[in-house]
Amino acid sequence: MTELLGIPPQVLFGQVLLGLINGAFYAVLSLGLAVIFGLLNIINFAHGALYMTGAFVAWFLLSYLGLGYWWALLLSPVIVGALGMVLERTLLKRIANLDHLYGLLLTFGLALIIQGLFRNYFGSSGQPYQIPPLLAGGHNLGFMFLPNYRAWVVAASLVVCLGTWFVIERTKLGSYLRAATENPVMVQAFGIDVPRMVTLTYGFGVALAAFAGVLAAPIYQVSPQMGADLIIVVFAVVVIGGMGSILGSIVTGFGLGIVEGLTKVFYPEASSTVIFIVMAIVLLIKPAGLFGRAA
Repeated sequence: MTELLGIPPQVLFGQVLLGLINGAFYAVLSLGLAVIFGLLNIINFAHGALYMTGAFVAWFLLSYLGLGYWWALLLSPVIVGALGMVLERTLLKRIANLDHLYGLLLTFGLALIIQGLFRNYFGSSGQPYQIPPLLAGGHNLGFMFLPNYRAWVVAASLVVCLGTWFVIERTKLGSYLRAATENPVMVQAFGIDVPRMVTLTYGFGVALAAFAGVLAAPIYQVSPQMGADLIIVVFAVVVIGGMGSILGSIVTGFGLGIVEGLTKVFYPEASSTVIFIVMAIVLLIKPAGLFGRAA
């Protein structure tokens, strides 16, 4: 098929792999956004900045403490998640009962502050982060060369995404979280600390962003702009999948990554806009998103 189209199979499968890698980041980041919006009704514009913070925490751990990639993969989400909980308790909690626009403006301001602080100290250039030795190299599959680290990124993202979906949709904890968004007063009457649950949920959502940042560090340079370049696309993924839909974020993230990769093969000029074209079409046909529910 690829030979009939005049496209070498290595090029086609290479772009599909690149699309899967981009889709992995889209899925994990949009999943964090969906968790925060679906359970807390907060449009978290600071998500991209916290993704970048996760990558920088990994770089700090390596540069100043000598802790490598595997420690960073564990510690960075915890550190950034704790930062997110502090932000929720000190700032977001104060506007919880106001219109969603206030949360959007506040988190947008936070994103500008965080990015500005890192850009002030590190400039716009990126900091290199080495691939861990265990995942260096790759395998020749015959039709393409598969780098080990790229395969790890896709597999790790799938595990995290499906694990999060299972916890929220199939466990008692997830049912408590969903009930707390629908009727917090009733859930509080059962003895559940709803404000603490909200704080932990926000922390978990931004921890997912930090996890994606650590995964991205060896592929892309750790840069203050890395979150700003990605967050608009991730918001488009969330809108296409359905605001607050966990499954929608996962399926749409990986699917649009592959669509973007294939577009680079067949029509490269549209590769940077194809996701937004898909978003416009989906909104015209189904305004709530592919997996969303109408208000």
